[in-house]
Amino acid sequence: MKEYREIQAWDIAPIRVVADVLIHWPWLMRLVRKTTTGLTLDYAAGQRAAIEQDLKQGALLMTNHRDIVMDSAWLSLLLERRYGIRPYIGIGNNLFGKWWIEPFVRLNCAFVVIRNGNPRELLQHSMTLSRYILHLRRHHKSIWIAQREGRAKDGNDMTQPAVLKMLVMGGKEGTLATIEKLNICPVSLSYEYDPCDYLKAKEMQLKRDVEGWKKSKEDDLESMHTGINGWKGRVVMRMTPSINRWIEAHRQELEAMNKNEQIAAVAAQIDRQIYANYELYERGPAFEAYLQKQLAKIEIEKKDEAFLMDKLHEMYSNPVKNNQQTIQ
Repeated sequence: MKEYREIQAWDIAPIRVVADVLIHWPWLMRLVRKTTTGLTLDYAAGQRAAIEQDLKQGALLMTNHRDIVMDSAWLSLLLERRYGIRPYIGIGNNLFGKWWIEPFVRLNCAFVVIRNGNPRELLQHSMTLSRYILHLRRHHKSIWIAQREGRAKDGNDMTQPAVLKMLVMGGKEGTLATIEKLNICPVSLSYEYDPCDYLKAKEMQLKRDVEGWKKSKEDDLESMHTGINGWKGRVVMRMTPSINRWIEAHRQELEAMNKNEQIAAVAAQIDRQIYANYELYERGPAFEAYLQKQLAKIEIEKKDEAFLMDKLHEMYSNPVKNNQQTIQ
């Protein structure tokens, strides 16, 4: 395990059990009551038994990405309470804006995704991360990872091929065989309201208007704070079966492809399972009033209200469009 020292979660089980009972669970349950009208773990229609069978051997739980902290926190809470599963969580070191964040998350089953360095260093970091994830899977551990680096600002969730390439690069077998060992179970997560929606819209205008603009650590900390404490309405996490069944059903077709084509096909299947299982919320006049309030929170030079409102609408409408196109 020495090669994983820089990134691995700290396996201090007795401390974690005490922390769960005294801090982690009570804190999350207070957030459920304070920031949601309900937090639900659900399953793709008719697939619960298959999904629970997948979970018995451990799985790589890949979700669409809405919130820096709460996506993984909600899933961890739901799985631990229902199945006693505490998934390992991947978190980028760009979020370690305060000294205490890294030890805190490592004590809570989080491993570090290193996102800084020159191209050669980043390649080595990716290889080490891939090997670590495969090491966890060999020991039947479940893992959470987002389908992409960074949140989908416009709500148009798409699995990045680069994420899948990283996951398989440490494998000693072929691409499909390594993916099957990962046992990827896509999870479709839906927030009725995204508390960071106005921050995401603001970021999109800054990227449009300011050449070379990039988020600062302070921006990340603001998003973390807002995402944790902001209003979310009803939150649904809907699990779907392992893509291994889909691979088996399409093996001949997939084996005729090259590696890049296989990665693209797997990414598209993950997207289909996520899109088809979104929770769709009723929108009406009250929702438009909500968007107006969010728009008013944006403080920015040369505020383009038409552009910002368009982006706010877009991030809520894209999941609906993707769902409808998938289930037709």
